[in-house]
Amino acid sequence: MRSIDTLRPPWEAIDTVLLDLDGTLLDLHFDNHFFLRHLPQRLAEMRRIPPEHARAELDRGYRAVAGTLDWYCLDYWTRTLDLDIVALKQEIGHLVRWRPHAAAFLDDLLAAGKRRVLATNAHPASITFKFERIAVGDRLEALYSAHDLGAPKEQPDYWDALHEQEGFDPARSVFFDDNPQVLAAARDWGIAHVIGIRHPDSRQPKNPLEGFESVDDFHHVEPPMPIDDALRPETDS
Repeated sequence: MRSIDTLRPPWEAIDTVLLDLDGTLLDLHFDNHFFLRHLPQRLAEMRRIPPEHARAELDRGYRAVAGTLDWYCLDYWTRTLDLDIVALKQEIGHLVRWRPHAAAFLDDLLAAGKRRVLATNAHPASITFKFERIAVGDRLEALYSAHDLGAPKEQPDYWDALHEQEGFDPARSVFFDDNPQVLAAARDWGIAHVIGIRHPDSRQPKNPLEGFESVDDFHHVEPPMPIDDALRPETDS
């Protein structure tokens, strides 16, 4: 499916907007910088080993749990590395930022009466850490972490549990995410509308996201009409 510059979801047929966090609402640069640069550097310093040895150890660890709940679990990495991962994240907390137009898009959804639901793999401690810096939680009606639901978004069990708890209608829902495996899982499970975010990390090249409708950021998604405007009768000019 082609990517397009401006996209208009069929808002008249959508009640629930499911949204990823990192790379969709927030700039993925923070997470990439943390796991690929900051954590290897601090691991090398604390263990007094060469940086390349720290990077190699982490690379092996990342590959071992990729796509599983442990990959996203701060408790897992704290135990495995014997490091306070949340404290290390706080050292670069200034890098937590909105993605372009994401906050305004959430406000537009509120004005249109759409239910805004965070559907994320992020660990609860990571969510709390970021929400203390960016007012995301104030712009959501509900949030669901994979760690509370018992499975990552790459697996159908996540969507089964989310559906059971949230009670949304998959035929009248849209899901935004930057991860192609997650987008495919949501689509295969039955979410009617899935839309990819092509530029999750502001410091890295865009992702093509072939096979999905996709946009660079929320500036290229036409928002739904506010309720007041939708109810206003048309008049002849």
